[in-house]
Amino acid sequence: MSSEIYSFLLFKSLYQPTEAFKQLAQVDPSPVGIMLRYSLWLLILPPAFSLIGAANFGWRLGAAEPLMLPTQALLLVSCAYFLILIIGLLSTSIISRWMASTYAASTSLGRHVALITIVGEPLAVASLAHLFPDVLLNIIVLIPTMIWSMFLLYKGIPIVLETTSERGMLMASSLVGWLLVAAVSLLGMSMMFWTLGVGPLLGV
Repeated sequence: MSSEIYSFLLFKSLYQPTEAFKQLAQVDPSPVGIMLRYSLWLLILPPAFSLIGAANFGWRLGAAEPLMLPTQALLLVSCAYFLILIIGLLSTSIISRWMASTYAASTSLGRHVALITIVGEPLAVASLAHLFPDVLLNIIVLIPTMIWSMFLLYKGIPIVLETTSERGMLMASSLVGWLLVAAVSLLGMSMMFWTLGVGPLLGV
């Protein structure tokens, strides 16, 4: 796939999302190509920023002193973070493609991977806040960014997947529901594994 096909993903989706969606609707990109040339590079940003921030400043979770972890534990957490992001992107793309037939939308897996990647791009950029891993700072930065990502989801589905605005809204709402369930399930699983001793010891 030519580099021009990817140019809209790199920049235009942040400041001209409608134009980016229209360009994406005209092609049928390879899901593997999107993952290798674009998605993975975005997904590596949050764990990398988190690793750098935690190593230099520690996790600030509201306590008086920041939580400092050894390098091995930080690497373990960052690798798990990266793996979860990859699984999240792929599973959401597959779920989106599975839903597409219900809403008379395109079933091109490449388009679904590219769309979910675009939707997650603001969050990847906003993960710069992880460089100073303070809970309050990250909440202040990531909540409005999450709202922007949801806007991109609702805006992009009808254009990229070539369905009506009404069906696109219903499909986007279904995907938001899936993401909320996945997030809550991930929190529960993380707590379960942590209490079973899988993960770094916090000494608390």
